[in-house]
Amino acid sequence: MKSPAPAPSREAILAQHLASLLQLDPRLSKVHSIAGAFQPRIGMPGFAGLARIVCGQQVSVASANAIWGRLEAQPGASKPEGFLSLGEEGLRGVGLSRGKYLTLKTLAEKIVAGDLDFDALEGLPADEAIAELTAHKGIGPWTAEIYLMFCAGHPDIFPAGDLALQKAVGDAFNIDPHPDRRALIAIAAKWAPYRATAALLFWRFYAARRSREGLAL
Repeated sequence: MKSPAPAPSREAILAQHLASLLQLDPRLSKVHSIAGAFQPRIGMPGFAGLARIVCGQQVSVASANAIWGRLEAQPGASKPEGFLSLGEEGLRGVGLSRGKYLTLKTLAEKIVAGDLDFDALEGLPADEAIAELTAHKGIGPWTAEIYLMFCAGHPDIFPAGDLALQKAVGDAFNIDPHPDRRALIAIAAKWAPYRATAALLFWRFYAARRSREGLAL
């Protein structure tokens, strides 16, 4: 009896999705030629992954990385129980704004109480998973989409509220001013069910064209 074939690697899945995406929209071949090769980007699941994304809300990539680095260095801070035990005083100097601290505190409390189940979240359709996450104060659509894309590995997420993606698509298709969130949702609809791969492609395109990273993960 033959052993079952091994599951394809994340790199192989990304390559398959990219090939299918370029067939869906041949315009993206030029975008790919400028962007160059890119790899899957996988974040930590659960509280740690979501906390890192919250650290990156509305700040530069460098600032987000610095805040997360200081937070992660605090003993136990990347786990909900540890975060709660440190408290606001114990996390002073990390660089979290009051709003971000309260968001993470609330999330940690929900997880400890069993009111936020990340394993169950990963099995939901994208729209339901986004609705589940955004029901928590401080978690907007961008944060939910980034978590689902990078930490839960959902293949059909496109964070249309991301400014770097808006600018990248505007640059690629000569749209001036660049599309807003609503317009970008409509543009990206053509790329389903490979919208996460499209987002990765445009972030790399943004980095290549503007010599700066578009996301701190």
